[in-house]
Amino acid sequence: MTSIRATRCGAAKWGAIGRARNTAILPVLVATLVAAPAMAQDVSGRPDDLKIGGDRISVGIGMASTPDYIGGASSSITPTAAIQGQVSGISFNTQGTAIYIDAVPSSGRPGWKLELGPLAALRLDRTGKLDNPAVRALGRLDKAVELGGSIGVQRTGVVTSPYDTLSFSLSYQHDVTGAHGSYVASPEIDYDTPLSEHAFVSLSASADYVGAGFGRYYYGVDRAGSIASGLPIYPGADKAGWKDCNLSTMAVHSLTGNLLHGLGVFATGGYQRLLGAYRRSPVVADVGSANQWSGALGLEYSFR
Repeated sequence: MTSIRATRCGAAKWGAIGRARNTAILPVLVATLVAAPAMAQDVSGRPDDLKIGGDRISVGIGMASTPDYIGGASSSITPTAAIQGQVSGISFNTQGTAIYIDAVPSSGRPGWKLELGPLAALRLDRTGKLDNPAVRALGRLDKAVELGGSIGVQRTGVVTSPYDTLSFSLSYQHDVTGAHGSYVASPEIDYDTPLSEHAFVSLSASADYVGAGFGRYYYGVDRAGSIASGLPIYPGADKAGWKDCNLSTMAVHSLTGNLLHGLGVFATGGYQRLLGAYRRSPVVADVGSANQWSGALGLEYSFR
């Protein structure tokens, strides 16, 4: 998500804190801006992952509320699922219809770490059911497969303990199917901290810079579209620029065991603000909203 992205106790707890925090990050992967195939999906950027030591797999299921499309005024509630894990220090995670791999192994110790790896995403915005009749009259868009990568740095042991984490990253992904035929570049900052052996919170901020093809495809209205929908012709999004800024938060609490192993409950919340030419598009300004809210609630299970 992307995202959206304290301590454990006792000798065993302290040794496990870094590893356990990775299990808590799964709720971020259920990030509310990229939930289920029929929903609006903003799959820009690197899915959050703390990547600190220990082989593990976490799976999560829940219900998410997201806008019908990025810029829409109504929302849908649908099921969502995600998986995250780490094997031999190599981390992988999914976020909605995106997957990310950090190919730089984690040492599992506090300090600086390079983050580098590929990502792939399936963008489904405006490809499914739409409640708004004007946007529906514009026609469904094609699915976009986006491939790219991410690079960043992560510091473990920042403020609250040797186990909180601050990350800075930049991702780039390009459509390889010819749907919008363009790119998305996303800088992101994440702060994550365990509050105890059973509780974890995460905060993240990001922005998306898109190419001209992206803006034209998702936010432009041509003459034929104007006639079909009644919306005014709009060529203003046919240029590169900053599409949005995003804030997200997440909290998780274990119900059995701890954050490293067992069942937990999570909640997420997100806010996205569309900017500039994209905010002025008729699909946003006339029949949608520049303010996008999202949230999710569900269960996750972690095991080693």
